[in-house]
Amino acid sequence: MQINRTALFRASCLSLLVTSLSFGIRAGILGKLGTDFQLDESQLATITATAFWGFPLAVVIGGFIVDLIGMKRLLVMAFVFHLAGILLTVFASGFWTLFISTLLIGLANGTVEAACNPLVASLYTDEKTTKLTHFHLWFPGGIVIGTLIVTFFNQFGLSWQIQVGMMLIPTVIYGYLFSKLDFPVTERVASGISTAGMYKALASPLFIFMFICMFGTAITELFTGQWIEVLLKNVTQNALLLLTLTNGVVFLGRAFAKPVLKAVTPQTLLLISAILAALGLYMLGHLSGTAVFGGAVIFGMGVCFFWPTMLGFVNTNLPATGALGLNLMGGAGMFAVSLYTIFMGGFYERIQKEAGGDTTLAGKSVLDATLVIPCILILAFAGLVIYMKGKAKKAQLPCRSSFIDIYIYSFTKAMDIKSIAFVFYDTFVSNL
Repeated sequence: MQINRTALFRASCLSLLVTSLSFGIRAGILGKLGTDFQLDESQLATITATAFWGFPLAVVIGGFIVDLIGMKRLLVMAFVFHLAGILLTVFASGFWTLFISTLLIGLANGTVEAACNPLVASLYTDEKTTKLTHFHLWFPGGIVIGTLIVTFFNQFGLSWQIQVGMMLIPTVIYGYLFSKLDFPVTERVASGISTAGMYKALASPLFIFMFICMFGTAITELFTGQWIEVLLKNVTQNALLLLTLTNGVVFLGRAFAKPVLKAVTPQTLLLISAILAALGLYMLGHLSGTAVFGGAVIFGMGVCFFWPTMLGFVNTNLPATGALGLNLMGGAGMFAVSLYTIFMGGFYERIQKEAGGDTTLAGKSVLDATLVIPCILILAFAGLVIYMKGKAKKAQLPCRSSFIDIYIYSFTKAMDIKSIAFVFYDTFVSNL
């Protein structure tokens, strides 16, 4: 079996491009769908949320079976779901056909992630976070392309059905490429880690902590992006371009992941990201006019590394969690976005009615409510940075040493009284 990892990586990026095109194009045509099919904000939120809960359903199921059936079969399923979902969207006739078609696309998107995340980790075991980031740059890249398609096609008066139909081109291409390539087994299978060992790693406190944090990082990034046109349509005439600008920043940032990850640790990067995301979200909700675009840039810098760094951190520090660990993380994020989208759709509609139809106030209220999430993440990731520093320091300490070794080690490594006390405790008390 000949494994061409470059060709596999490129085909993976193309399949993720289809996933992100569905987000970008749907964000751009959401208002038109509401007008054409006479749907209110609550119905639009339900349709949008369908993609988000279809995704975790597929990614979690895929995580459980990918080691058994292989990544290639999962990607064949993704191709079938994408093809059916796109065609059904083009020929949609109302709420339920849009609901089912969006569900199929959500299932396809989740299946792509279920197969491609462990595929990339298996192909590039020595640089997982970097290559996962390079892979995931095609998510914002596709959103940029999708929103540009909507913008330019609208200028020429082309229908939203044609815009959605454009996704068929990369879908057919990635389906053909994957059908011709050989695939490796997942990294966990290759390394001989047992299923029991995998479940033990999934029960570790660090994984549970990252799993919960994934709720917040995904909501901050994906909910805001998907609803940005609705939330800010009365704040600026170019609300859709805000989404394009934000994801353009994310695309460029992920392209330079390698030097960034050489400069800072993944956990430090997550902390910086949470701070910038909170600042950008505040600016989007409280500025107007061209100043909003500055907020979009800051927000894009904030959410840039969230998704791939969360996955890379888990797979690097808890490799025994394997493909299931990666897919549970992705599923957790999308499931949280699904629930939050449904809840916020009703919240937006209620605020709008209470304000006498003021969509500007409603949009800002939703952004302010969402701002709480990255603020909580700042505290969580600050704790993670402290924990990982302590873990690294403890790993460097000698297990048993003489008094002389203790003082030499303390002064050469840390040069402070606190370190001496820490080493003394670690050497004697913990080994009593």
